[in-house]
Amino acid sequence: MTDSQKHIIGLVMYPGMTALDIVGPQQVFSALPHVQIHRIWKTLDPIKTDDGMVILPDTTFDHCPLLDVICVGGGLGQMAVVNDPEVLEFFRRQGNTAKFITSVCGGSEFLAKAGLLQGYRAATHWMMREQLAGLGVEVGTERVVIDRNRMTGGGVTAGIDFGLVIAEKLCGEEAAKIAQLLMEYDPAPPFDVGSPEKAGSDLVNKAMSYAMGTLGLQVK
Repeated sequence: MTDSQKHIIGLVMYPGMTALDIVGPQQVFSALPHVQIHRIWKTLDPIKTDDGMVILPDTTFDHCPLLDVICVGGGLGQMAVVNDPEVLEFFRRQGNTAKFITSVCGGSEFLAKAGLLQGYRAATHWMMREQLAGLGVEVGTERVVIDRNRMTGGGVTAGIDFGLVIAEKLCGEEAAKIAQLLMEYDPAPPFDVGSPEKAGSDLVNKAMSYAMGTLGLQVK
């Protein structure tokens, strides 16, 4: 397979993004054969994520090739860029030709505001479900929602599951299984409270208070 036949994957990054939203899928994709990954932003300047990690983009909007997969995550800093005309135009442009239009966590808001989720079901972080629904999107509560060529993951860690789903679509089930095995992705969380449905209202309310207070998150 030549370079021109590789699956070209674009991971859109921005200041204030949640690192794991993108690092999870990136880890999966990096284990696949015949893929070319672009880490994309307006500039090649270092990006500081919402947990203090610093990531270097390697591709700008202006120099990005046509993508087979376009993906964006969420983050505490997304409110500063989610209405940026240059950002939304990039999604619209790539969305016209991409085979798969995807997101993790709150990244689905970018796709919705770019007009790429109208008439589709999509997932997002549980604290953003109402906000996404307000943008005219049918919101699913599954860890990964697939609606034709729109594939969206729920909050943060769902990006790993999401990445494996994309891996199967691009390279087949065996390649996806090998990627999962290499990562030793065999989740056994110490607490079974990873969704609001499991956590119960008391813990959900405390988590929301923490997010809105300590982290300065605004939930509509």
